[in-house]
Amino acid sequence: MKLKYLILLLLLLSFSAGNAQSVEDKAVYDRYCRAMESKKALPTGELMVETARFFLGTPYVAGTLEKEPEGLVVNLLGLDCMTLVENTAALVRSLKEQHPSFNLYMSALKGMRYRNPDKATQDYTDRLHYTSDWIYENERRGYLKDVTKEIGGEPLMLDLFFMSMHPGSYKQLNGHPDRVVIMAAKEREISARPYYYIPQDEINAHAGEIRNGDIVCFVTTIRGLDISHVGIICREGEKLTFIHASTSKKQVIVNEEPLQEYVQSIKRNSGIMIVRPQF
Repeated sequence: MKLKYLILLLLLLSFSAGNAQSVEDKAVYDRYCRAMESKKALPTGELMVETARFFLGTPYVAGTLEKEPEGLVVNLLGLDCMTLVENTAALVRSLKEQHPSFNLYMSALKGMRYRNPDKATQDYTDRLHYTSDWIYENERRGYLKDVTKEIGGEPLMLDLFFMSMHPGSYKQLNGHPDRVVIMAAKEREISARPYYYIPQDEINAHAGEIRNGDIVCFVTTIRGLDISHVGIICREGEKLTFIHASTSKKQVIVNEEPLQEYVQSIKRNSGIMIVRPQF
């Protein structure tokens, strides 16, 4: 009997903890809407920048999406580079609705994060893990546009295999060979698509074509991967830079270095992709 009551208590505590997080995230969303009320008429790019600035100082927290079973994670209290970009885009999409709501924001977030967002239940392999795949699927839905080629980008060959070759690094793949097979097939499909990038030494030459609110994706030279970091373009006076969740500063910041200098300082980086929100 005691065991039965203990299990019930644990279930109640678990529910309360999850509900508390939703309440806190909803409070952040409401505060965001109040802060942006006078700015709703701004162009999408400016709304992206203002929304990213709203999160300045928010702690860097990695791995917030890695829960089992797979499901939509909403966390506006701690962000990594990708969740900053995803949440910024989803918040702007919800803000541009006639009647913004927390539910619309969550729907927008799910619609950008998963390959099949309308599925009743999501599997780990449904999540858009590779940034190049995230760009492709969201461009296909009309949310984003990869403008790298049109602003002077050069062809880029991708050969993705990192996740399927290192399943032990991912708890949801480790011990799940069926998921590894699915990921390997998806990696081959993603790699077969055409890509473009702006080499690190040519960023300033194309700076005039890069706009506030564009999403900047940092192309890595690590074998089997595509993108190592993402952020949101902004200008500080004449300086072209970006807002990102910084691993070194442990929070969301406006990067001090100009964009090209930052990219050149990263040993395993070859250049950038530029993606433009379309909502």
